This record gives sequence, C-alpha cells and structure tokens, in this order.
Amino acid sequence: MAPTGALALSLADRQALVPMAASYLILMSALGFGLRRLYRPGSSGERERQDQVQATPPGLAPQVGRAALRRVAGTVVGGYLLLMAVIVAYYFGVARVGPGFLGSAVTGTALLLGLAAPVFAALSWLADRRRRS
Repeated sequence: MAPTGALALSLADRQALVPMAASYLILMSALGFGLRRLYRPGSSGERERQDQVQATPPGLAPQVGRAALRRVAGTVVGGYLLLMAVIVAYYFGVARVGPGFLGSAVTGTALLLGLAAPVFAALSWLADRRRRS
C-alpha cells in the first residue's frame, strides 16, 4: 500500500532528497564559516587589528549606478546558468525522472529568479538609502 498523503515521495525523490539536502547544508555551512571568518578578527593565535579588516580592498571603490546594476545582472544570469547546468547534469547523470522535469526546472527556477531579483534590488536600495541618511 503506497502512501497518498501530501508528503508521499517517490523512490527517486527519496534517493535525491538526502544527497541534495546534505550538499546544500555543507555548502551553506562552508559559506557561513568563510563569511564569519572574513568579518571577525582572528579568534585563535594573534589577533588582527580591527582597522586591517576591510570589506572593500584598498583602491577599489564600491560600484554605483549602471556599473553596479550590470554587475548584479551578470551575477544573476551567471547563477541561473550555473544552476541550470547542475540541474541538467543531475537529470542526465543521476536520475531520469520524466520528460517534464527539465521543463519544470527551467520555468521553476526562472520564477524563483523573477521573484528574488526584485526583492534583492529593493532591499539593496533601502539599505543604501538608510546608510546615506
């Protein structure tokens, strides 16, 4: 008897969920650890001076206007293409789950991108306005 509830997962879903979740947690942990280490003075051994830790390297001014928009747009498009490459590699290399999978992956990630990019732009604009005032 197969479960018919909202959380009923197929065999392919169960086999894919654990590795994807573990990979996501490892990646986010590594990124979080790197950011924490970047913005905190050395906690072991010799402590660095606070003025030596800078978010922007010396000689590089933060980008504003069209240059910043171009950089963000390049990052968004590059991230989308990388995500699609990972999805296609997963589909052909690990699990062939059905013909609708790739179509759903393209439209689903495009929807996610379409929702996240304007929110990111609005929050960045608000943070910049708040910093200036």
